[in-house]
Amino acid sequence: MTWDQLDRDARGRLRTLAKDNAERVARHLIMAGSLLDSDPETAYLHAHAASRRAGRVDVVREAVALTAYATGRYAEALREIRTVRRLSGVDGMRPIEADCERGLGRPERALALASAPPSAAMTPDDRIELAIVASGARLDLDQPDAALLLLEQPLVASAGGETGMRVAEAKVAVLRALGRTAQADELAASLPEPEVGDDDVVFGEIDGFEQEEGSP
Repeated sequence: MTWDQLDRDARGRLRTLAKDNAERVARHLIMAGSLLDSDPETAYLHAHAASRRAGRVDVVREAVALTAYATGRYAEALREIRTVRRLSGVDGMRPIEADCERGLGRPERALALASAPPSAAMTPDDRIELAIVASGARLDLDQPDAALLLLEQPLVASAGGETGMRVAEAKVAVLRALGRTAQADELAASLPEPEVGDDDVVFGEIDGFEQEEGSP
């Protein structure tokens, strides 16, 4: 595992650190990214290990936010997302922020985040993900008709690839809530089986790394 395995943007953020410390932090970020899907608890430990060494770097706090979210630590994830926004000046994690509000049983706050004007940092996929979260919040409030309208917006309905699959999965849940079971079953049957393979990691890629003894 080397410094170059971390993505360029993240490396740039770490250049404010001493070289040895930056390389140690980079290793923890690579591990956090590579383990996020398969072992989120260990990814969370690596993110915190990076934060102890570089807590004022936005990409490090982003790693803590993402791993906290992946492990269901929604209150912590919210705090970290807001820290990232303060450090970077960028509002780029709003879909996750809104979903954390849902996870804390606050669908109204999730809807408030979803209804705010999109920031310049939000991509079309971010806006679609935010609509999916808002649809779920409407279901939380027992408003399935409103949930369906969110998924039928042109931008959302036209999504393709993995994002389109997420929209379809959300629509299945909404159709079931509406009692439209046959339509839900038909849509669910049309979805491909999840592919088994290597996922992209958030902060870089890793090959053959052996964990340092005594460290997370």
